[in-house]
Amino acid sequence: MSIVGSLPNLEVLKLKSGAAKGEKWNPIEGQFGRLKFLLIDQCELEIWEADNTHFPCLEHLVLGDVSLKEIPIGFAEIPDLEAIVLPRVKRSLWTSAEEISEERMNLGYEGLKIQPFRLPVIPLPREDIVVGFEDEADTVIKYLYEESKELDVISIIGMPGLGKTTLAWKIYNDSRVQFEFPTMIWVYVSDEFKMRDFFLTISKTFIDIDMSSNTDKELMSLVRYYLEKSKFILFIDDVWTAEAWRDIEAALPKSNKFGKVVITSRYEAVALLANQKRDPHRLRFLDSMESWMLLQLEVFRNLDACPPELENLGKIIAKQCRGLPLAIVLIGGILVETFSQGEGAVLKTEWEKISERMSQYLNEEKRGTENIIAFSYNQLPHDLRDCFLYLGMFPEGTEIHAWKLIRLWIAEEFIQQKPKKSLEEVAEDNLKNLINRNLVMVDKTKAEGGIKTCRIHGMIREFCKYEAAIARHNLFQEINRSMGVFDPRVFEIHKYPRLCIHSYVVDFLRMQPKGPKVCSFLCFSKEAITLPLEYIPSIPEAFDSLRVLDVNPIKFSIFPVKLTQLIHLKYIALSGDEFKSLPDAVSKLWNLQTIRINTMSRTFEIKANIWKMRQLRHFKTKAAITLSSELKGEVAENLQTLSTLSTQCCTEDLFDRTPNLINLGIRGDLATLSDSKCLRKLNRLQKLKLLYDVFPDVISENPLSRLPQPDKFPPNLKILELSATHLHWTHMSTLGKLSALKVLKLKDFAFVGKFWEAGGEGKFASLEFLLIARTNLEFWLASSDCLPGLKCLVLKNCERLVEIPLLHKSLQVLDIERVSKTAVASARKIEAEKENMQGQQHRAKRVVLSS
Repeated sequence: MSIVGSLPNLEVLKLKSGAAKGEKWNPIEGQFGRLKFLLIDQCELEIWEADNTHFPCLEHLVLGDVSLKEIPIGFAEIPDLEAIVLPRVKRSLWTSAEEISEERMNLGYEGLKIQPFRLPVIPLPREDIVVGFEDEADTVIKYLYEESKELDVISIIGMPGLGKTTLAWKIYNDSRVQFEFPTMIWVYVSDEFKMRDFFLTISKTFIDIDMSSNTDKELMSLVRYYLEKSKFILFIDDVWTAEAWRDIEAALPKSNKFGKVVITSRYEAVALLANQKRDPHRLRFLDSMESWMLLQLEVFRNLDACPPELENLGKIIAKQCRGLPLAIVLIGGILVETFSQGEGAVLKTEWEKISERMSQYLNEEKRGTENIIAFSYNQLPHDLRDCFLYLGMFPEGTEIHAWKLIRLWIAEEFIQQKPKKSLEEVAEDNLKNLINRNLVMVDKTKAEGGIKTCRIHGMIREFCKYEAAIARHNLFQEINRSMGVFDPRVFEIHKYPRLCIHSYVVDFLRMQPKGPKVCSFLCFSKEAITLPLEYIPSIPEAFDSLRVLDVNPIKFSIFPVKLTQLIHLKYIALSGDEFKSLPDAVSKLWNLQTIRINTMSRTFEIKANIWKMRQLRHFKTKAAITLSSELKGEVAENLQTLSTLSTQCCTEDLFDRTPNLINLGIRGDLATLSDSKCLRKLNRLQKLKLLYDVFPDVISENPLSRLPQPDKFPPNLKILELSATHLHWTHMSTLGKLSALKVLKLKDFAFVGKFWEAGGEGKFASLEFLLIARTNLEFWLASSDCLPGLKCLVLKNCERLVEIPLLHKSLQVLDIERVSKTAVASARKIEAEKENMQGQQHRAKRVVLSS
């Protein structure tokens, strides 16, 4: 290895399949001086004597099948080390990696990302209603159990709206499939297929770091490496063309007989190409009974709950949907809205009207589903229509964050003020209305129960784009490129008020577009885009009437100062790893409502006078914000979000000037808050995040000694998150006395110590959600009256925890990941006891053990 280590420009080293022999490795200091990526797999290595001086620039360490007993603790002092990936190793290495991460935090560095093989979160439809797929799912699952001599591909085909994705989702979540395949992956393709996005999605399943800087060839090699030896099942949803499948097939390990691929497509030619030895599974239409069952569940959430006077009419409406699940779901959303019109004869009349209108819309046989979407859209109140169509701005299959969507709607002036409600509350009601009508699907929910992310069906997105362009007079336009030509042409963009672009951004800006009427410019690329220095002024120069600028995937090397000339701006989302301050000139943007800054800096100085920016409602960044106390201005009545504020700025004067804060984050030396009374001034604050950061001091030598007393916290606080505070578990009694607290998240050694006895004075009377992520807790005792209202408990990276206590009967969800085997056994015991006591509805819903 000394020869390899002497290569002067070596940055990536992969040792696989006995590439290096011997049980012991003692690198020579001064070698591997530029190495950033090191992979060791299927080697004899047992003892590795090394430290930070041997690999001074190492960023990523990947260990596969090795006999190594521990990772050198000296690696904790490697400044740029970001991640240790342990895909197939024994438990002792996990402990070793955790110790390195903890030591790094003690030394003042960022903690490591320690990433196992894991199950991804599935971006799919609602889980509660699936009708007519039982026999279909069983048929496909039988294919998955069949032995094969090579990689096996199963295809599901059917027309749009027939439920291909829903069936694939049902199979994905089947317990038999999850038990059979340790590695499960979901990739959404669509007609906007990009091979690079395909690689990036799969790589995220195995490595939780940003791989967007890697070349396509490197990504393809990485994907092949992880898939060629795994027993995996890969779901590829909505493949449109034979060309797309050929590109995908070339990246898959055909020789892996333990791998299975399930694809969905609306085109039979794609399915036949994918596997010529097996006929595709053709999805059938729902029969009349299944259609009526699904409609009942959509409208009444139960079977046999339909009033007798509506039953015959309901069956007629179900039949009009022609067996298409998507059509039934959309019509169900319309019927639900009719209950606000009245009861009895009035309600029946409303249903009759809907049935008659459906007949008019469904005259065109080949456009049944499209016409049902149009019918559902035309039933929307006018103030909801632009909100709905705006969803077409997001790329197909995108997980849309509700917080961002709501603020964008407000900035676009789609939301009208209503009595006794904030603009945010009105916008959230609009989103809920669209969800209730089944036009939008909830993807993830917040710990407190609100909507975290959502998405729309591909056909609905296509309708939004078409309707926005035609009927709504160019509400927005998506910029695409085909065969090197942009569509629309660059010289035509002046016609459109809103533009979205998700790829080829630099090429587009290089052509010097001009759009004096463009009021919104959005980019939601799946990978980071580095903007060359010469193009930093190009966006404000091209669009001088912007109200909305959301370009978070674009990385700016310096703050684009010319943005400060865009006086109409209401919403800004920018990224720049080196951003350290918000210029004073931003003070002139008096219309700004939302500012989101993504930076790698630990601190961020606001030089702009936000007290003069009377419309500012939300300022979000992960860096510690500093504000000059010399800046003068009036009370910021509209400011609701301020995250993340440095501890030195947490003064009574500042909080007197922000009386309506709802969401606050604080980062820095939290000890300064222990005796402060400033937080209790925030009567409206509902969410508080506290991150203990005393860099460059070592946290273990200067841990947070205590929390503020309960009466020093905001009086109506509902959500509290603590990170890296290293408090002893005895201080949990302080939090237990916060009477309004419903959600508590403890991350990155927020609390430390082997023993926690929950109970005593602090009993968390209102707590419903508890997350504990990364701790050295071993023994947890809880009295029967502690946590009386807890509904959801999430434990992650609690590997030393011996047992989970039997908590109150209110517990509904127990979600565990990377805990000890004895803790898993206790979780299953809790699950069994709750089933015996209270039935299936109270069972722990998820138990995940990563090894």
